[in-house]
Amino acid sequence: MPESPADSLADRLLDAQVAFHLDRLTGDELAVTVTRLAGALLDAADGHQLADLADREVVKDVVGRALTDVPSSAAVAGFVQLAREVVRDGPVEPFPLADVVPREQVERVLDEALALTPALERALERLTASPMVGAMATRFMGRIVSEALAANQAVADRVPGLGSLLSFGTRAAAGVVGAADKQLDGLLADTAGKGGTLAVRRMNRIVVDTLRDPTTREAVLQVWDLVAAEPVRGFDDHDSDDDSAGVVDAVHDLVVSILAHPHTVGLGHAVVDGFFDAFGGYTPGELLAELDLDRADLVADLVRLAPGVVGALVESGDLERLLRAELAPFYASDVVAGLLAG
Repeated sequence: MPESPADSLADRLLDAQVAFHLDRLTGDELAVTVTRLAGALLDAADGHQLADLADREVVKDVVGRALTDVPSSAAVAGFVQLAREVVRDGPVEPFPLADVVPREQVERVLDEALALTPALERALERLTASPMVGAMATRFMGRIVSEALAANQAVADRVPGLGSLLSFGTRAAAGVVGAADKQLDGLLADTAGKGGTLAVRRMNRIVVDTLRDPTTREAVLQVWDLVAAEPVRGFDDHDSDDDSAGVVDAVHDLVVSILAHPHTVGLGHAVVDGFFDAFGGYTPGELLAELDLDRADLVADLVRLAPGVVGALVESGDLERLLRAELAPFYASDVVAGLLAG
């Protein structure tokens, strides 16, 4: 069946419109088109609140799916590997850490951390409920005492007569304890738990008192000054990198399992609700202002990114194919055919 004049005209109109849009999306016209479209889109969106533009339940579904699927994806695993390589290789030009991290900010973080000592003390107190922690603390405190005795014995040995006297006192005390072992066995068994608790509390007190000591702050800052003066470099030891790979992979797997847990997804949903409660009444422009993002800069960034994306689509012919696929049904419709025939 020969093509009708209306069909021929519809094809020519389709070709003309596709060519028109391609011209607007190539060369110097691309920047003008992207600027106009982005500005028009932002202007139109600014007439509506975020709560009207996006359904919070849909956003919750997107967040939940992202928490469940994205962290375990191959792309994230690749990013983890890339991050490990960047840390290993270090910056192209080594620089002192002090150039990046101001000392006054470190002091502020340290002061805020040391101010949490009461909370840390309460957290450490909970460790007394663990028998294993009690046993560990008992051994730790015992080693401190043993090291102190050994150090005192070494000093006493340098003084004539004092070393033998200290040794005699130590052996006598050990003998008394040894002779009383049988009588004390039952008592020690009954009080082992209390002794562990006492050791934990004593160790906790040492930690807390050390943190409260003013010299601790100065010591930490002195260590920071030494570290900040050293240039940031990579890790040339590939064996160490191989050893750390297992730790990094284990941490990644732990993060994946945590983020995919329903409780974590529920927290993500709560964050979405909190966001809409706090910012749902804002327009996109007002939210950009709250985020200190300039609208002109955002549009300029889109203009800078567009040539790479659109250029690749034009070169491959995909852009023309997409435009033609979207516009062709209109020109092939009965309505257009009737208009052209009339």
